[in-house]
Amino acid sequence: MLSMIGLIGGLILLIVLTMRGMNLLIVGPLCALFVAVLSGIPLFPQLAGEGEANLVGNYMSGFSSFVAAWFLMFLLGAIFGKVMEDSGAADSVSKWVVEKLGMKQAVLAIVLACAFLTYGGVSLFVVAFSVYPMALSLFKQANLPRRFIPATLAFGSVTFTMTSAGSPEIQNWIPIEYLGTSPYAGWEVSLIVALFMAGFGYWWLRKMISKAVAKGEIFEAREDDPEVAEKELPHPVAGMIPLLVVLAISFIFHDSLEQSALIVALTGGIIATYILNKKYFTDFWEAMSGGTLGALIAIGNTAAVVGFGGVAKGVPAFDMAVSAMTNIPGSPLIGGAIAVSVIAGMTGSASGGQAIALPILAPHYVDMGVNPEALHRTVAISSGALDSLPHNGYVVTTVRAICGETHQAAYGAVGALTVIVPLLGLALAVILFSFGIGI
Repeated sequence: MLSMIGLIGGLILLIVLTMRGMNLLIVGPLCALFVAVLSGIPLFPQLAGEGEANLVGNYMSGFSSFVAAWFLMFLLGAIFGKVMEDSGAADSVSKWVVEKLGMKQAVLAIVLACAFLTYGGVSLFVVAFSVYPMALSLFKQANLPRRFIPATLAFGSVTFTMTSAGSPEIQNWIPIEYLGTSPYAGWEVSLIVALFMAGFGYWWLRKMISKAVAKGEIFEAREDDPEVAEKELPHPVAGMIPLLVVLAISFIFHDSLEQSALIVALTGGIIATYILNKKYFTDFWEAMSGGTLGALIAIGNTAAVVGFGGVAKGVPAFDMAVSAMTNIPGSPLIGGAIAVSVIAGMTGSASGGQAIALPILAPHYVDMGVNPEALHRTVAISSGALDSLPHNGYVVTTVRAICGETHQAAYGAVGALTVIVPLLGLALAVILFSFGIGI
């Protein structure tokens, strides 16, 4: 009982401290300590028996194993995003989408700009930084409440694109190692779910904004608002080709190289961006350095919560919780989906939640005869739901650092679109797979 209190209390503490603005590299170990003390596990390896759980050993094992497995993907993804940003290629694609749709479709233009870049392999954080100035300008011209900008950016980036079949984002690639599938697993169901999330989510976003406008909310300018930089941009085609290169290479090599295909694809995207947009770079090597630093921060924050999950995984309450979730009556996909969602929510990370859950869940469900492709797609979609609770690194960065909003003002819409909409999409996916669609 005390162990369960520690597990739940540690999660609550993780959320509260993150919402208060504390660094995840500090919050992660601190909350892990809380869980360990209440669960009665030793703090150091020297105090534990051979093979027994302990705070430092479990935390660092979770932290380091995630870095070892995914550092190159984070590094290349961040560098690709930065060179797309520095060359103006990302801005060119975003601006082209906005110009084609026009001011009357300002919200849709921002959503689609984010979706294009995300599905093309650009880091989620870079997409938010890149599109935010244009989003701000469009919201200002359309006189829409700026507190909905974080929700608009997040909806276009982390819902119907991030976990869809074929996406180069790592949330779609982690299950491959454990299930022997491909990034296109369950693509038929993925397509239906993506269209549902895109359509329903956009309708809901517009409804929330319209309701706020009807109540008298308007755009409120600030002195420190950034301006959209007026500089020569490459042709939109030169910006789109690197995105297509990433998708094409990952498609060609996903069978032979599996997860490593993503390394080749992102490298190809970086090279294509440099060749096509060389003269537009402000400073190519500075962009490379910026991408490297961004990768270290992103993977460090994610690994910090994976380390927390590593400690949580070692306490008695965790086994009880997993046992309860994996023995839920009905389709085995329901238990898997709930387990991954809950663990992703605990860690505040979709990729972190998968990295913790799949080593435990994948063998269990594969032995039960669950279709690996259906499990892959269900796990991917479910990881992108509760991960977006207030303590999620992307949410904190987008709401506070990029958009300068507070959780109180902006998170309601963010949570609706990045938690509830994916949960509905997850339910639809489970239903479709249960009817044998895509299997």
